[in-house]
Amino acid sequence: MSQILAYLGPPGTFSESAAVKYDPTARLIPMTSISSVAESVKMGTSHIGIVPIENSLEGPVNDTLDLLIQESTLRIFQELVLQIDHCLLAQPSVRIEAIQAIYSHPQALGQCREYIQKYFPNAQIVATLSTVAAVEKMRESEVIAAALAPARAAEIYDVNILAKGVQDHPNNETRFVVLGLEDHRRTGRDKTSLCFSFDEDRSGLLYSIMGEFALRNINLTKVESRPTKESLGRYIFLIDLEGHREDALIQEALAGLRLQTSRLKVFGSYPRFQG
Repeated sequence: MSQILAYLGPPGTFSESAAVKYDPTARLIPMTSISSVAESVKMGTSHIGIVPIENSLEGPVNDTLDLLIQESTLRIFQELVLQIDHCLLAQPSVRIEAIQAIYSHPQALGQCREYIQKYFPNAQIVATLSTVAAVEKMRESEVIAAALAPARAAEIYDVNILAKGVQDHPNNETRFVVLGLEDHRRTGRDKTSLCFSFDEDRSGLLYSIMGEFALRNINLTKVESRPTKESLGRYIFLIDLEGHREDALIQEALAGLRLQTSRLKVFGSYPRFQG
């Protein structure tokens, strides 16, 4: 029996492509938001969910990070990376020089910023909930419009592809994480994601935390921060590291973190993406 996989819809998005890449046999359920993907897994209407977490050009997907920080039930079970190629789509009768408005998701607009400025400096830029929603809005537009979306959206909505690969940099990739009720067993080639914060602010706190990993020769693959949303200047730190939370050295480091932080949460341990 195939598993049920929730993803950020509608059909035709890059999230759908990531879901198919992860499990071609799964029954896919499109959801309207990242939080609704998580809720589907929590409520048991899907076995797992897949959401974007960072892009090589635009950086972190904040909705996913905030979800992981606040959510107490779900864990990261797996990760995968998808090459992102944006296309300029329009109605069959539209000529590229006539375009007055461009619709797309904010991430896509950011990834194609230089292209838009170069070829459409006077066009109205309109943000949408997804790249596929951009195609729907483009078709309803009162002015001559185009959308930045995956090539598959052109098939679904029967519109033309005016240009392919319009992202500003060729190495445009998005990392997705698979969410489940448990994380992955040890494989020997693992990654662990976590967050932590402090109640107080004094010199050397972050340096001391980094020392727990350096002392044990644990490689950190990503370090970033997010506002706590409690007060200005307060941050939650997010780390990806090589190794599994059940590894002895990782357990020692986490024990050291618990003594120095006011909050420590492991999002999950899972196999590193191999390409």
